[in-house]
Amino acid sequence: MEILNRKQGASKLLVAAIVLILALTACGGNQSGGGIATGTDNAGNQPQTAAQDQEGAQEMAASGSKLVVYTAGPGGVAEAIKEGFEAKTGITIEQFDGTTGKILARLEAEKNNPVADVVILASWPSGIAMKEQGLTQSYAGAANSDNLYPTWIDADKHLFGYSASALGMTYNTKLVDNPPSDWADFAGADWQGAVNIPDPSLSGSALDFISGYLNERGDEGWELFQALKNNGVALAGANKEALDPVITGAKSAVMAGVDYMAYSEIAKGEPIEIAYPISGTVINPRPSMILKDAQNVENAQKFIDYLLSDEAQEMVANAYLLPGRSDVPAHQDRTQVDEIKLLDYDWNWMTEQGPAITTEFLDLFK
Repeated sequence: MEILNRKQGASKLLVAAIVLILALTACGGNQSGGGIATGTDNAGNQPQTAAQDQEGAQEMAASGSKLVVYTAGPGGVAEAIKEGFEAKTGITIEQFDGTTGKILARLEAEKNNPVADVVILASWPSGIAMKEQGLTQSYAGAANSDNLYPTWIDADKHLFGYSASALGMTYNTKLVDNPPSDWADFAGADWQGAVNIPDPSLSGSALDFISGYLNERGDEGWELFQALKNNGVALAGANKEALDPVITGAKSAVMAGVDYMAYSEIAKGEPIEIAYPISGTVINPRPSMILKDAQNVENAQKFIDYLLSDEAQEMVANAYLLPGRSDVPAHQDRTQVDEIKLLDYDWNWMTEQGPAITTEFLDLFK
């Protein structure tokens, strides 16, 4: 995974990658007022939090009170981070929640009149592509960036992987007696017609798994996908559409789905479990980036700092995502980063090859 040494060029392929690498998550969340706490204690003194917020308000007056964020969620985390940032700084966020594909389409439509200051995507290759096209800027002084996992930040500090998801094998515990141990299990007779996989043209994370697997295995890797096709593995929309039939029992398992979504459903009491393949998988950091044409750069830098703060990283962990900082543990009820075996993959190769892999995969499965 060599994020540091990017290949230049290939812009046309990368533009195509942006179009093809689509959404992980439907992102909810409405704007809310970012009030500034005020008031006094019984002694007539301002509480510490109010004083801090007042200081934030003064800073706001000096630097402008607005920040425009486009984010690919997940919805609950995105809203919690928005509210936390506004409370801390007094800076009001104008937020657009969408899938990675919708955000990229909106950025393309606004290219002659940029609006966003910060963009958060659910696909690391899409972030690399934006940097390749000169759409982002560096923030060398980002607080706590030295604590990010080394491969979750680029050398120039344009991309900050403040959270991540891993791709696993989620199965219905009422239907499955022998849980899967590796991807190839799903090509066996026991799983015939019982498995979903997210559509890589709708799920950037699914494409990341497919391209990561092919990056490690080479052309021989296509043998697995041919075997899966022969065994009745079905394309089933994006991650949620692929997982829901497993929860209801219409399917036994989904492969290469995002893990945090499975953990969230397990916490609700749904009859599912998740396993990670013994041969390895992909962890996909979610890049947060300051746009080159940002109008509120100082506020954008404060937002990046907040994403990497203890407070925001705890929000990430509570949503069953993997925190970007290596010194912040993931939720106790989920698998930690160092417990997940990874395939041997290179993000730059995956970014360049993604469009062609998507086309070939869809030709095979459709």
